[in-house]
Amino acid sequence: MVRIGIIGARGFAGGELLRLGLSHPDFRITYVTSESQAGALVSDGFPGLRGVTDLRFQAFDGDEANAAADAFFFALPDGEAMQKAGALLAAGKKVVDLSGDFRVRDPENYQRWYGREHVSPDLLAQATYGMPELDRSRFAAATLVGNPGCYPTATLLAVAPLFADRLAEPGTLVVDAKSGVSGAGGRAGMDPAFSFPAIADNFRAYGVTGHRHIAEMEQELARLSGTSAPLTFTPHLLPVNRGILATCYVRLAASHTAADLTARYREYYREAPFVQVLESALPELRFVNGSNMCHIAIRVDDRTRRAICLSAIDNLVKGAAGSAIQNMNLLCGLPETAGLLHGATGP
Repeated sequence: MVRIGIIGARGFAGGELLRLGLSHPDFRITYVTSESQAGALVSDGFPGLRGVTDLRFQAFDGDEANAAADAFFFALPDGEAMQKAGALLAAGKKVVDLSGDFRVRDPENYQRWYGREHVSPDLLAQATYGMPELDRSRFAAATLVGNPGCYPTATLLAVAPLFADRLAEPGTLVVDAKSGVSGAGGRAGMDPAFSFPAIADNFRAYGVTGHRHIAEMEQELARLSGTSAPLTFTPHLLPVNRGILATCYVRLAASHTAADLTARYREYYREAPFVQVLESALPELRFVNGSNMCHIAIRVDDRTRRAICLSAIDNLVKGAAGSAIQNMNLLCGLPETAGLLHGATGP
């Protein structure tokens, strides 16, 4: 049994870590922090957990954390995990960070996209990008994982086989992605732009040309393809609570049929338990929300020789807490699917 600490458990991702972690067959959650809710019952903050746990939130203390748990999830705002994780790693603990602190390997690139200097570049260099579907070998000796962003998860899974097999023309990828409101995080609820009147019956783009998730998407696509892979990415806000639907357009280096590409995708993801490559159906949010699954479909526009790659994930599960647990399972030598084999909540 692995003793688990969740640092920053009061937000949306922290709540999902609690919901999934408390029923995990090999995890025992022993340490849960929230600076604003220290001393309060976890079930008061998350009424859906009444009768499930009697844990209380604590203020973070490094020594107490070190004594209380063997492995930690950090679910703090960007810029905080890089200041706290080092001491736990030095004590032999395993860490999965859900912020952007350990996703981008180059400190200068991190500063460019996140607008701050990385204060632990030594940790940045040793961090593993947490998408086992792309490369499980990176987890063999890993102790620190930078959990991918929700948009990069949907995008990279949708197009990775094309870039890995050099079937896509570099520089032609355009990503049109839509997310539920929870993708903005719990603090966004204080912003009038994310209030119910601003979201309901509405649909809008944001972060046009400058979304920080571009950094990790281009980084991983370049690693897969062996060449620079700039892309155009536009995120949109859907008037729903959760879920991401990504539609990715990329010009093919040669003519291929949708059936051919679908077969290639199924071969590429043959050992990926949470990726389902569809054939006749198209991805929908209701069939993935609540689960750790990613549904993918590929179509080809013969007229323009473009592949249209669609994917759907739950931004809070496969895009955050679920993938974090998947990564922690691998760090701890557990089955990758442990605690995550449940279906979607949609009809």
